[in-house]
Amino acid sequence: MITFANCKINLGLNIINKRPDGYHNIETLFYPLHRSDMLEIILPEDELAKKCDYVLEQSGIKVDCAPNENIMVKALYALKEVRDIPCVYMHLMKQVPMGAGLGGGSADAASLIKAINTIMQLKMSDEEMERVVAKVGADCAFFIKNKPALASGIGDVLRPVEGFSLSGKYIHLIKPNVHVSTTEAYGGVTPSEPKVHIEDIIQRPISEWQGLLVNDFEKSVFKAHPELAEIKQWLLDNGATYAAMSGSGSTIFGIFDDIFEKEYGQADAIEWGEQL
Repeated sequence: MITFANCKINLGLNIINKRPDGYHNIETLFYPLHRSDMLEIILPEDELAKKCDYVLEQSGIKVDCAPNENIMVKALYALKEVRDIPCVYMHLMKQVPMGAGLGGGSADAASLIKAINTIMQLKMSDEEMERVVAKVGADCAFFIKNKPALASGIGDVLRPVEGFSLSGKYIHLIKPNVHVSTTEAYGGVTPSEPKVHIEDIIQRPISEWQGLLVNDFEKSVFKAHPELAEIKQWLLDNGATYAAMSGSGSTIFGIFDDIFEKEYGQADAIEWGEQL
């Protein structure tokens, strides 16, 4: 079975407070995009199936971690805790950049669970799959239903946003060769309750979002990596109705009313656009 694991952007990201467990409560809106990783899943029936739990092969963008640290492998073992799963062959064609704030790895994990559910006819509900995949990443559960959702808690409490859509808009994304660690991003933030909640802001026209729909990570991350602020301003200067950083970075995106054909052209950057 071949499946496509699409990524997402964050529309607004408020860091509300720090929890006793050391994590932070947040408020954000996850919105799915089209750009995807390709994932091939096979349940082998030869001698290989008797010798191992999984086989993982990768191509495309290099995933620089040990196989047992790969989020797909972690998701597989989380599923094995609740269901009897045989050996799984996985080939990941990686196209969504990593460390980008786009949830690419989380999408891969969720797509794996959905694919196995289909292949093995496990008949797991969306809610069951969400519980399994949430064990390996806070935003993984979003990619099970894969529809716009307000996220709270540590990003694991999801509420669908009925009727909200950016359909007809065009988004341009730029992922420069900049790595922002989650630890670095959270280390520069002072949590606070937002004056206006994201749920209320998105009811307004997009032309009113800039300066109101904010990503709390931007202030400190832009200070450490000023090139990200420059990209955001370039998008706004070139007609973006709204521009922001996704998640903890380092992807910057701009939303346009019409197709945007210019390129920022930064060396080593990954840059693309798509119709929403």
